[in-house]
Amino acid sequence: MMRRRPIRGRDTADPEGVDRIESYRPALDSWLAHLSFERRLAARSVSAYGTDLEGHFGWLADRGCPLTEVGTGEIEAWLTSLYKAGYRASSRARRVAALRSFYGFAVRGGLVRRDPAESLPGPRQGRRLPRVLTVDEARRLVTAPAGDAPPARRDRAMLELMYGLGLRVSELLELTLDRLDLESLFIRVVGKGSRERVLPLGGASAHALSAWLVDGREAMLRKGGPAPPTIFINQRGGRLSRMGFWKILKGHARDAGVERDLHPHTLRHSFATHMLEGGADLRVVQELLGHASITTTQIYTQVDRDYLREVHRSFHPRA
Repeated sequence: MMRRRPIRGRDTADPEGVDRIESYRPALDSWLAHLSFERRLAARSVSAYGTDLEGHFGWLADRGCPLTEVGTGEIEAWLTSLYKAGYRASSRARRVAALRSFYGFAVRGGLVRRDPAESLPGPRQGRRLPRVLTVDEARRLVTAPAGDAPPARRDRAMLELMYGLGLRVSELLELTLDRLDLESLFIRVVGKGSRERVLPLGGASAHALSAWLVDGREAMLRKGGPAPPTIFINQRGGRLSRMGFWKILKGHARDAGVERDLHPHTLRHSFATHMLEGGADLRVVQELLGHASITTTQIYTQVDRDYLREVHRSFHPRA
């Protein structure tokens, strides 16, 4: 069973209010189970969508509106209240996506007769181009871990894989030994929606990974304790967390002199951009990144065009 989460934004001292909110709970739990077990979304995404819908149901409960009577007007009024409260367009867009998914599910399951979110337009969002490193910044960053100590070997291997394969941080931290083939230089990665892709290891990635597995990982494992299946571990011999990787990345970025607005996804953005700048086909980059739609990959062509424009302006005498 899925754990029941508390509804936020409500006065729990008001029994009648709690009862009204809890009337939406069976539908919400069914939808969250659908997202987890049928659509196989990541736990973080399911939690975020659940929080969004709890806010929506709390708003409906305050107005005494049961689920079967929700119309487009109620949904638009709720979204308007979010706008007035200062929610960013990206936050409102996520809530629109949650509403569309939930009410579509509710119609198919017979929980409501009509879909009040069917024709709901999403808020317009400015398209922000991803932050990318220069080739020199990327080189300095991945070579920043110095020495032959086990932590340094681990960090070099992680950074080489992140930049060399364009991995998401979740994909990196979930890599297991049984998905690695160092002899053939391939690794199997499980991405969003549990979609699997097989990626080739480059020379630098393979060398760093081999050095970590041969001379580093065993030394960091807990003596006598169970070894985690993941390739990368922390200094206590357990699984490395997202926060742990973030701290490692920040530390090496400082050492490399790369400190401006750096986050784990920056390495993935840089991988895609540098591949396209080098002449790689867009479809190949889409496959390597594991994008379901090429539209998602196309944003990097805009980054490439901006880079060309910047170079042109910098070096052409009449630019």
